Amino acid sequence: MATARGKKTKNRKPKFSPVGRLIGNIESGSARTASLDYMLVFVTSIALAIFGVLMVQSSASVEAIARGNDGFTVALSQAMFAGLGIVAMIAMQFFKPATLKRLAWPAALVAVLLLFLVAFTPLGHEVLGNRNWIRITSTIGLQPSEFAKLALAVFAAFMLEKKQNMLHDYKHLFVPIVLPIGGAILLLVLAGKDVGTALVLILIIATALFLGGLKMKWLALAGITGFAMLAVLVFASSNRRARVLAWLKIDCGVDDRICYQSSMGLHAFASGGWFGVGAGQSRLKWSYVPEAQNDFIFSILGEEFGFVGVLFVLCMFALLALAMFRIAMRANDLYTKVLMGCISTWIIGQTFINLGTVSGLLPVIGVPLPFISSGGSAMLAVMLAMGFVLCSARAQKLAAIANFATDTGKSPK
Repeated sequence: MATARGKKTKNRKPKFSPVGRLIGNIESGSARTASLDYMLVFVTSIALAIFGVLMVQSSASVEAIARGNDGFTVALSQAMFAGLGIVAMIAMQFFKPATLKRLAWPAALVAVLLLFLVAFTPLGHEVLGNRNWIRITSTIGLQPSEFAKLALAVFAAFMLEKKQNMLHDYKHLFVPIVLPIGGAILLLVLAGKDVGTALVLILIIATALFLGGLKMKWLALAGITGFAMLAVLVFASSNRRARVLAWLKIDCGVDDRICYQSSMGLHAFASGGWFGVGAGQSRLKWSYVPEAQNDFIFSILGEEFGFVGVLFVLCMFALLALAMFRIAMRANDLYTKVLMGCISTWIIGQTFINLGTVSGLLPVIGVPLPFISSGGSAMLAVMLAMGFVLCSARAQKLAAIANFATDTGKSPK
């Protein structure tokens, strides 16, 4: 009886929760699961990029017309960068991950060089108090800090894999990821007064150190130190100090001027209700919400598409994060694990910072919403990052199909 019961228990299939079934089989490398993750990355990236172009057109057209410009100018520029990004993403998937690894050192060095030019040469251009642009023509600019996020993620993944047998010694974990490359990129971005981008870079560095094996107590200590330094930088600037005081409702300035942007952003959310006022029908984009096409585009999205539209966009980001998580868990190499971790932390972390700003949970920092906010550099950098993800996803899919064919002698469905 005991033996029978034992056999019955042994043959009993394990039960999984719905979440467990959704995330399950991430390490099996099955062709079907790998193909699903590949399609999730491919479809959600393109869908978010297209939706972002539509939202930029809706939110930016009114003020463009008010200034006497063509109402489609900003959206056409965004569509051009989105198209370039989609083409690059599709092309990058056909490279082998080992080929893209070779871009690590060149990308990091170019990022440092461009950021230096922005911070310390006349090529740098200041916009809204942040010196983070290189002006190419009178209408076209480049924001190197957006590409620096991707360069740092790829460089960290490459170096951790190269030194993975020495990571028990922490100096190999910090050099050269934190010093000199990561520290140089971070300091150059801070030299341009771009605290929002600096926060995202810190998240990428912290993720790389964690996945490289840094113990939580040291990571927490570094986080506390970094937070203290960030607080000093914030209160050393009158502009940033005013934003924090406004967020705490201590001082909103003359006529509530400093609190105006966040207040109108919340008002736009409230106006949307469950189903929104309709695509393109936002009222508060008529010069009521400052930077409606940039940092506060999510409030316009909430007004036009309501809670249902907001939930749809959040689900798209959640599916993208899930796919990257599964790709990382299935990977057999440290490079892919760290790269997926850094890119997902960048995109999802930046999304949470933007949503926190728009909803009033965080002070107005000036961090765009990935895929959605206006900005050609930001759009192109994110799509290039998705190209790296899609490259790894396709490699796993092909490997899983080959393994399935070898094991069974037939092609998977």
